[in-house]
Amino acid sequence: MIKVLFFASLREQLERDVMEVEPEGLADVAQLRSKLAGQGAVWQRALGNDQLQVALNQKLSTMDAAICDGDEVAFFPPVTGG
Repeated sequence: MIKVLFFASLREQLERDVMEVEPEGLADVAQLRSKLAGQGAVWQRALGNDQLQVALNQKLSTMDAAICDGDEVAFFPPVTGG
């Protein structure tokens, strides 16, 4: 399973801060993002921001980073406050 975290406004829009996703068929973060965005209009709107930031296993990453079972992927908007 891939643990997916949502921070700041994403957490509010999606009404969740964490979920788990089966890694089958997902080679990179972009594919994970696309799969999640396919869950409906709210998901598409929340994850459709071109400036969306991502961390893979607690390190800033890019959408083309490879993912695999056991990874943790965090999405957050470009500007977050404390």
